[in-house]
Amino acid sequence: MVLYFSGTGNSAYAAKRIGAAIKDEAVDLFERIRSQDFSEMHSSKPWIIVVPTYAWRIPRIVEKWLKKTQLTGNSEIYFIMTCGEDIGNAGKYLRELCAGKALAYKGCLAITMPENYIAMFSTPTQEKAGQIILQAEGAIDRAAGLIANGEAFPPQAITLKDRMNSGIVNGLFYPVCVHAKKFYATDACISCGKCAKVCPLNNVHLENGKPVWGKDCTHCMACICRCPREAIEYGKHSRGLPRYTCPKHL
Repeated sequence: MVLYFSGTGNSAYAAKRIGAAIKDEAVDLFERIRSQDFSEMHSSKPWIIVVPTYAWRIPRIVEKWLKKTQLTGNSEIYFIMTCGEDIGNAGKYLRELCAGKALAYKGCLAITMPENYIAMFSTPTQEKAGQIILQAEGAIDRAAGLIANGEAFPPQAITLKDRMNSGIVNGLFYPVCVHAKKFYATDACISCGKCAKVCPLNNVHLENGKPVWGKDCTHCMACICRCPREAIEYGKHSRGLPRYTCPKHL
């Protein structure tokens, strides 16, 4: 079974493409995470987890869900992480997670997709995004082939920088950077409420027709990138930048 979490569509696209290739179900974890549903799941086929990369590791909200949810049936598990550049030493922490759940770790694979982290980086133009996705499709298909054949993903060489990024930098990233203080709505807001609907942590609600952010944010960028009027900004950084959602999913 393919399980995925996606803020702007990259991981959803990869998960659905893999599911179709290996003829397996692709399940969106959005509602389970949003409602804190940790009820048991069962699959006779290997588990494939497809998620974005947050500071060189899987998102903590997904890690929390995996730790609390019993996955029964097949004990083999693969991880696919969509990323803007690389996934650092994410595999170390995934191996530890799998060991704690008695799951057979089959490796972690990085799939480069268009950058969506508009809070810190520049998002690509539509043309550039299309080129990146086209290149990614080959990597996604190769991953599906390995899974279909029961082969583990090949290990990657790990550098000192990778260890530091997934360790020290990830540890600092959440308390220092991951907050909703800089989000705000402009006068272009039409009070549609989509930002609240797409938040996986119920962290956005409308007051007098305008979105208000709470303290429980994971920086998935769903609210800012999926606003139909581009009426949400993140401080000064996002001004003038194109919003990104995967054109083949959303």
